[in-house]
Formats: sequence, structure tokens, C-alpha cells
Amino acid sequence: MRIVSWNVNGLRSAASKGFLDWLQASDADVVGLQEVRAHPHQLPPLVREPEGWHTHFVPAQRPGYSGVGLYSKIKPDAIETSLGEESFDTEGRLVIARYGDLVIANVYFPNGNGKDRDNSRIPYKLAFYRRLHAKLETFRQQGDKVIVMGDFNTAHREIDLARPKENEETSGFRPEEREEIERWLQSGFVDTFRVFDQSPGRYTWWSQRAWSRQRNVGWRIDYVLACPLAAKLVKRAFISPDVFGSDHCPVGVDC
Repeated sequence: MRIVSWNVNGLRSAASKGFLDWLQASDADVVGLQEVRAHPHQLPPLVREPEGWHTHFVPAQRPGYSGVGLYSKIKPDAIETSLGEESFDTEGRLVIARYGDLVIANVYFPNGNGKDRDNSRIPYKLAFYRRLHAKLETFRQQGDKVIVMGDFNTAHREIDLARPKENEETSGFRPEEREEIERWLQSGFVDTFRVFDQSPGRYTWWSQRAWSRQRNVGWRIDYVLACPLAAKLVKRAFISPDVFGSDHCPVGVDC
């Protein structure tokens, strides 16, 4: 089973850049998208419901903002989209799919920046992390295998971004954000990519300024985390920097 996550930075834009070709060639069984930025009725029919895929979209109330989507070759047994908190649910950040005892959460974690890039949304971001972690713990406690994929909007360690010293006060690498990632790992979640690859320079997002992607001045902020039971299933984890169409690239695991 191949599970892939990709922040597409606008699905309509990605569709114009070959998203469907990538989807069909991906060999994925489950694909989670973040930052869809569209309601389902705004998507071209072939993007909304491509042949051979079951889809589910969770848009934000605010037009052109946030939103997640799930593409699955296997019909999920159940879908959940709520954290039970309106301030989180209205932003369209979560879809959880169940396949037997495998639970896959596709998540677009908040950015900590406010309108003026002032870190004012960090408290909201951390509250979202904690609320989701608590929800996923209920699955773990009943013996489910839990995989969490998406844009976490946080680089965990210095190895996970090109310029750590310059970004110590930047949302995405603030100490309290990094500590929250560490809390998830200390609770048992496994950063699947780092199980297989400890090398530097492995990034998943690049600024669209100053030829950052060409120079590989990036951040690793997209992850696939697995609880201990699910981590035993993971045979390979990967980053696909050669896939374009967004300022992020896909990440995934083979189970």
C-alpha cells in the first residue's frame, strides 16, 4: 500500500500543471492533499472524481483558503472531518479515513503567522496540534494503526531546514513549535522518513522567491508520522522533489 501526501498550493492551479497525470502515475493507493483552496463544485469534474478513485473534500468556510482532500483507490470504511471545535473545523484542515484497523489522518496544520507575519497564530496552531493529538490517542488506545500525514508547517530539527540560525524566530522553527513535534515523537509517533534517511538537504517546501528551489534552500515541513503499530508496516519512506506543480513536493510511505 502506497500512501502519499502533497500540499498542492491550490488544486485548480496544480490541475493545470499536470496533477491528474501525476496522480495516475503515482502508484499510490491513498493520496492526501492539503491547501486545496476550493470547494468541490469549483473543481473540474475529472479532478473532483477521477475514474478509479474515491474522493472526499473538506473545504474551509473562507473562500480560496486552506482545505484538504483525500483520494483513495479503496473505499474507506468511515470518514471523520471534525475536531469538535468550530475554530478548527471551519478552516477545513482534517480528514480521517478508516480502513479496517488502519486509520489515516490527512492534515493541514496551521501556520503560526498572522496577517503581518507576527507569529500571532502560534497559540492557535499549538492548540490545533494538541487537540488532534488527543483525538488520535483515542484511536491508538483501541488498538488501531494510526498514520498522520500532511503539511505540519514545522521543521523539527536544524537538519530539516537550510538556514536554521536565520529562522529561529520564524514561525515554523520557533522553539515552542519544535517542542510540540518532539512531544508527538516522545508519545510514540515515528518520523518515518528519518527512519530511512538521516541526510541533510532533504526538503519538502521551498520559497517561491530567489530561486530557492533551484538552490535547494528549503524546509522539511511535510511528514508522514506513524504510531508504533503502524510504523512496523512501513517498508520505505520517500520525498519526491522532482515533482513540480506546487511550492511543496509529495512525501509518502510504502507499507
